[in-house]
Amino acid sequence: MSNRLLLPLLAFACTGALAATPYATPEQLDDGWPTADATQLGWNIRLLEQLSAKIEDGTYKNITSLIIVQQGRLVHEAYFNDGARERLNDTRSATKSVTSLLVGAAIDRGLIPGVQAKVYPYFRDKRPLSHPDLRKQSFTLEDLLSMSSLWECDDDNRFSRGNEERMYVVEDWVQFALHLPIKGFPPWQEKPQDSPFGRSFSYCTAGVVTLGAIVERATKQPLSRFAEQVLERPLGITTSQWNVSPLGVGIGGGGTRYRSRDLAKIGEMVRQGGQWQGRQIVSRAWIDASLTNRVQAREGVEYGYLWWHFHFPAKGRDRDVWAASGNGGNDVFLMPEMQLVTVITSTAYNKTFAHPQSNEIYRDFVLQALP
Repeated sequence: MSNRLLLPLLAFACTGALAATPYATPEQLDDGWPTADATQLGWNIRLLEQLSAKIEDGTYKNITSLIIVQQGRLVHEAYFNDGARERLNDTRSATKSVTSLLVGAAIDRGLIPGVQAKVYPYFRDKRPLSHPDLRKQSFTLEDLLSMSSLWECDDDNRFSRGNEERMYVVEDWVQFALHLPIKGFPPWQEKPQDSPFGRSFSYCTAGVVTLGAIVERATKQPLSRFAEQVLERPLGITTSQWNVSPLGVGIGGGGTRYRSRDLAKIGEMVRQGGQWQGRQIVSRAWIDASLTNRVQAREGVEYGYLWWHFHFPAKGRDRDVWAASGNGGNDVFLMPEMQLVTVITSTAYNKTFAHPQSNEIYRDFVLQALP
């Protein structure tokens, strides 16, 4: 064997792995992001480089980008597997958290009276109802924002009448939701009055689609245009992609596409109580209300107004982490206590490993690398 072939093999044998892509300070662009060198801030760069190597060698699959923001500065930016700075990432249900912001912006402007506004009066044209029930008249926006309405709607149960896959095959998605029956509570399921926070969680995309339709009716404009007006343009987001239902209603429940740096802007704005570069984009009152536990989603996980509340260990103890999260392992993690925002985008759609993988990346590498 020639020395030319032998030397690379010896190098691999000594290291046990291919060399990681070396860390580089994110590029300063004219997009509103200040950048900083994570090395000078005390980050464990070796851990971040090890993470990059694991993504590049396929240990972590389908990851397309990783963005880290600390104290309002971009300190890490990396793209993998056809990911790119200008790529519009399909974030799936992370869109729901953006829809929460749009509901808040409409309330801030007096276009929606508040979270106690009733749902059904916005849709008098969708009557008569297939399953009339007086309890439906008391449904509020808060019920939909907290995934705790009494609709028989559960995306995690393939037998549920309100499962999102059943919605996608009909034309009128809003009518689909409004006409759902009231759910029952078998003996083995906790009733709302017996649950923490007095609500029973049931993940329901149809409810968030209905919220998006309410925003459109209240603002008298497409969801995408309202988002551009009150959120995207103020954040300096110049490109995005919103989808619409078969009847042209903006889909607030999922599928909106953003660039990774722009997802980080949304996260940082929320982390700063609704501010971006000194300008109040969404009221602090709405951000505080959104990042307040409203329902127990699962063991050890709570839910606010379309924001997940996780608990991750960092610097020796558990920390509160709020997240916009979507199918495929797409996450915008906010750790207010550490002034930290992390974006992970991925195309592992419908893969069982997707969310555990993103959580592991965040827990075992990003948080362990903190200065």
